[in-house]
Amino acid sequence: MIQITSELSNGFIPVFSTSSSSLLYNCEFAESSCRISLTSPRRRAISMNPDFTKNAQERPEPFKADVKGSIPSWLQGTLLRNGPGIFSVGETRYEHWFDGLSLLTSFTFKDGEVTHRCRFLRSDTYNANMAANRIVVSEMGTMAYADPSKNFIFKAITFLNHTMPDFTDNCASNIIKYGNDYYATSETNYIRKIDPVTLETQDKVDYMKYVPVNLATSHPHYDREGNAYNFGTSIAEKGRTKYTLFKVPAVSEKDKGKHAPALKNVEVVCSVPCRSLLQPSYYHSFGMTENYIIFIEQPFKLDILKMATAYMRGVNWASCMKYAPEENTLIHLVDRKTGKEASIKYSTGSMVVYHHVNAFEDEGHVVFDVIAYNDTDLYEMFYLNRMKEDAASQGRDYSRPSYRRFVLPLHSDKFPNSTKAKAVIYIQIDLELPRINYDFNGKKHQFVYGNIVEKSASTKQIAKFDTETKTMLHWEETNYCPSEGVFVPRPNGESEDDGVVLSSVVNSNPGQPGFLLVLDGRTFKEVARAYVNTELYKDVHGLFIPHGSNH
Repeated sequence: MIQITSELSNGFIPVFSTSSSSLLYNCEFAESSCRISLTSPRRRAISMNPDFTKNAQERPEPFKADVKGSIPSWLQGTLLRNGPGIFSVGETRYEHWFDGLSLLTSFTFKDGEVTHRCRFLRSDTYNANMAANRIVVSEMGTMAYADPSKNFIFKAITFLNHTMPDFTDNCASNIIKYGNDYYATSETNYIRKIDPVTLETQDKVDYMKYVPVNLATSHPHYDREGNAYNFGTSIAEKGRTKYTLFKVPAVSEKDKGKHAPALKNVEVVCSVPCRSLLQPSYYHSFGMTENYIIFIEQPFKLDILKMATAYMRGVNWASCMKYAPEENTLIHLVDRKTGKEASIKYSTGSMVVYHHVNAFEDEGHVVFDVIAYNDTDLYEMFYLNRMKEDAASQGRDYSRPSYRRFVLPLHSDKFPNSTKAKAVIYIQIDLELPRINYDFNGKKHQFVYGNIVEKSASTKQIAKFDTETKTMLHWEETNYCPSEGVFVPRPNGESEDDGVVLSSVVNSNPGQPGFLLVLDGRTFKEVARAYVNTELYKDVHGLFIPHGSNH
């Protein structure tokens, strides 16, 4: 059990101010009165870090795992995972871990048994690289240059392709669902449909054919009816750069049994103007309540002009992202039903957010939780040369994440200029990859599951954080690195944490097999593990598909 070092009186700090001219709510941090630091009462044994730069090997045929313990009889379905798996092709290597070619992994649960398989995503990027036996398609952190042996015309075409780039379809970040179909996704305009059983690669889908977005998040939200919501960035579309919220409806009765892509029925809910035409904000996720969408426009930006000239200047596209700590973070609140942005404009200090935790409505307020940073160290941490250095030195001092809760008043007439309102809690906690019981998405939650990150890209612990008691439980084992924990609720469960947490666990010992970990969602004690008799590899995100699920 990890305990906090101090307590909050009510969980919120009254730090609110408003500008009478623009109704701009400014959420400031009062760290002296709201900071909580979570520390461990014991010293953990030093574990080895796996070699995350090693190419994976696929095993596309199902393999029955060796189960130790007892898997709950109600756990029936498939856990899908996605993440980079190939980091070198021929004599060329990727520079950033997120650039690696996608490896899809599945763990299928049936009657107390577990079946494992993994397969590389056969994207156009994968096929082109393998055919050339070198990296020929650029990724965000790795610029691919023409083979020196190629002629001038080939090199000129390569240059033009990078000036007006057709982005990669190496979808190595997450698995998402639109309609009844499952897709591997990253953050470009391309997603790849996959077979969730065999993991075979199917259709290549271009968002641009259905909705004008050049980029889209890999973390859509789903409502109770099976509709999916996502955000994308439209760059200089009709002279405007904007953030587009779109809805992919659930499969209707008339479309059941048809093979048309779910995106053909996409609806644009609203567009939020970007505060800069050629420097849109980078974002990885957003929040959703029953009635509202929360979108954070942070001062972590893509410089489009620099990206257009990156190839010529010999730099990667990631170097064209800039953080402006002197600028505020804008918080946009969109009504899901009307598609209109709230008249109140909210802002807070500069921060970098990759993952929203959850959001909900409470007594005339919208409350949302995020994992936030004070700089962009997290992305820098995953450059492969740094990962090797950190593995050798047991890490370095990177920016630590904090768990932040924002409370936004919905009605400005209740708050005259002199009145303060509840705004934020700030908890210094090394938690990332947050997951909740998704049945509580958009509702008030108590528990958050995530990975403890300390000084390196390697995660040694998986944790359960109680937002009410401010306490944390964790699981760890020497020389093992757990992946993102996915909570699966027990059918008709009695409480929010009644279920299990699933995590693919990487063995740090070279060539040694990993296992699939099953933890009790309430006690956080190990229930079972399933050894797969092969190496498992660090991944990013994924989802659980209940057996017989059609929404």
